[in-house]
Amino acid sequence: MSNFGNDYARFGSTLARGDAQAIDRGLRTYMLSIYNYMAIGVAITGLAAMLVYAMSVTTPGAADAVANVSRSLALTSVGYTLFVSPLKWVVMLAPLGLVFLLGFRVDRMQPSTARGVFFLYAGLVGVSLATIFLVYTHGSIAQVFFISAAAFGGLSLYGYTTQRSLSGMGSFLMMGLIGIVIASLVNMFLASGALQFAISVIGVLVFAGLTAYDTQKLKDQYIYGLSGADEATIGRSAVMGALTLYLDFINLFMMLLQLFGQRNND
Repeated sequence: MSNFGNDYARFGSTLARGDAQAIDRGLRTYMLSIYNYMAIGVAITGLAAMLVYAMSVTTPGAADAVANVSRSLALTSVGYTLFVSPLKWVVMLAPLGLVFLLGFRVDRMQPSTARGVFFLYAGLVGVSLATIFLVYTHGSIAQVFFISAAAFGGLSLYGYTTQRSLSGMGSFLMMGLIGIVIASLVNMFLASGALQFAISVIGVLVFAGLTAYDTQKLKDQYIYGLSGADEATIGRSAVMGALTLYLDFINLFMMLLQLFGQRNND
């Protein structure tokens, strides 16, 4: 009887180890998919921003110049349409519409469709971010991008590997995020440099925290909810996870750019 009990215990332990290994393999595949989709999204955003910027500017006095921006830059008809005309509101709000589409309809989409919507969203964000090349020097944009990438990587790694639960940070980070949105809306009318500086500093802290928090949350969601799910459900969840981390990165980058970006003075 004793031998039977020992054999049963060893058998149960072997099954538990096998399950844990299967979950671990699945988790690595899941998180790798999230990071891959996110990286592709960031690349699409960057390429779209640079392409739109290249199509939107020319030199003052050139045949395709429509409106001068500075002594060395003028907008083409494309730039004027996207950044000055009423169509600029469509450029700004279209990405928001796709976020709502993903949020409310992703459960009814095929994973490939969800990926396509996410990549389209990333491209539209790139169109709206093309104006940063008008405001900041190209060198400082590149510097801040690499700083943001390094910070994001470290924070996400911490969120993935730490044994400490970060769930308690969620409510504080959400309150901080709501505060940033409200303060940003108010500052659209006040145009206060001091308030913008405070928003940027707090924004860096909030999105740094969200990067670690969201990474751990995505990991826990797989372990406790998705490890036995079908491929389609896991695929859709990976897209939404990529969207979450993509937004953390883009917002962290923009906050750091507002703090450390060197403005064009010409």
